[in-house]
Amino acid sequence: MTFSVLAGAADAAATPAWVPLAYLVSGVFFILALRGLSSPATSRAGNRNGIIGMLIAVATTLVTHDIANIVEIGIAIAIGGLIGFTIARRIAMTAMPELVAGFHSLVGLAAVLVGWAAYLNPGAFGLLVDGAISPVSKVEMGLGIAIGAITFSGSVIAFAKLSGKMSGSPILLPGRHIINLGTLAAIIVLTGLFAAATGPAATLPFIVAVTVLAFAIGSLLIIPIGGADMPVVVSMLNSYSGWAAAAMGFTLGNTAMIITGALVGSSGAILSYIMCRAMNRSFISVIAGGFGADDSGGSGEPREQRPYKQGSAEDAAYMLEQAEKVIIIPGYGMAVAQAQHALREMSDVLEENGTEVKFAIHPVAGRMPGHMNVLLAEASVDYDKVFELEDINSEFAQADVAFIIGANDVVNPAAKTDKSSPIYGMPVFDVDKAKQVFFIKRSMGGVGYAGVDNDVFYMDQTVMLLSDAKKMVEEIVKALD
Repeated sequence: MTFSVLAGAADAAATPAWVPLAYLVSGVFFILALRGLSSPATSRAGNRNGIIGMLIAVATTLVTHDIANIVEIGIAIAIGGLIGFTIARRIAMTAMPELVAGFHSLVGLAAVLVGWAAYLNPGAFGLLVDGAISPVSKVEMGLGIAIGAITFSGSVIAFAKLSGKMSGSPILLPGRHIINLGTLAAIIVLTGLFAAATGPAATLPFIVAVTVLAFAIGSLLIIPIGGADMPVVVSMLNSYSGWAAAAMGFTLGNTAMIITGALVGSSGAILSYIMCRAMNRSFISVIAGGFGADDSGGSGEPREQRPYKQGSAEDAAYMLEQAEKVIIIPGYGMAVAQAQHALREMSDVLEENGTEVKFAIHPVAGRMPGHMNVLLAEASVDYDKVFELEDINSEFAQADVAFIIGANDVVNPAAKTDKSSPIYGMPVFDVDKAKQVFFIKRSMGGVGYAGVDNDVFYMDQTVMLLSDAKKMVEEIVKALD
């Protein structure tokens, strides 16, 4: 998306006939990239197609536009590429969700900066008509700046929540819905006034107000959203970043930005909607900043301690050896412990023993869409052994063992029974129907990301395995061997 900064150098010269075709080809590669990223099996090809598409788009822009200083542009690309390459090589999978949120913030900020650059120097962007910016261009500019600012500040809050620098529990301000709706209405009105005004002295106050209010509403929309809904937020912010780029594409008259922004915006919105349906959440309520959330929500503190059964690796190994069918439910705790490779080794040993092993992935397992799928793919778990909630939930009644590793909220029956719970209404795995449940958790002192206790800990068939997830699984594998 930072391609928008390069596209900002567009001039008013006639566009060569081959340029739209080149941008169309890059758009096709972006579509193929999205198609490839829809499955772990084709994700590498999807990434390659995205890289090819971006190279075509950037090269076309550089070749066909009057760049003030190609050396400076080259240095900027090299520095950005080096930083991105270094981060990609060093980042842990546990930190991937906040990294994605951080990158979304940069996309939003880029849109804001390009919009302001176009406003301050419209002649360099080919926006002047009879010596002034047209009202249509002002509307596009205002929308691009507003969406970009919302994306930036919202992504910063998401980054803080995902990285633990801010509480994952909903932060509910009094009268937040009135404030949010009023702020959004003010942004729309101010954008209209900005488009109607003429001259720098008249337009500057409006565009400043739009920018400031958009930065504010971005934060206000995200802070009321709790941890259980954060994967939807990541997807939603991805959609916002796309629409910001598309709006800037209209302002700058750049086809590639419009195509790319529309693809990212629409795909992110569709993914957010699919996830909301899977979680039994209202799509409108989530994008409106937790509209309808119960101000009394979860306290974030565990309830009074109740009796539970604690077991060892040897206990788990014995029961797993006797099992005919095992369903493994991974969660963020597995990612933190980097236990996916040990888990795959455990599943291999069980399958060699004749046990049927399946992996159950919840739509919001982890901190972003597909987090667990990527981790299991990294550990070379066969894709045909990984199932979504709706495809496997009915099989828990036939399972001998439900093996929960680092998951919590996605197996919490409070989602079905406790209307005061912040996760109420979210579909969860029916692990209570399995004959035996093993639950790997560091200690009994913590609660899930949504901040609520879990009745599964205290069920008669549940045995708690209190340890680091990787260490516990390695001990189970050793006992199995």
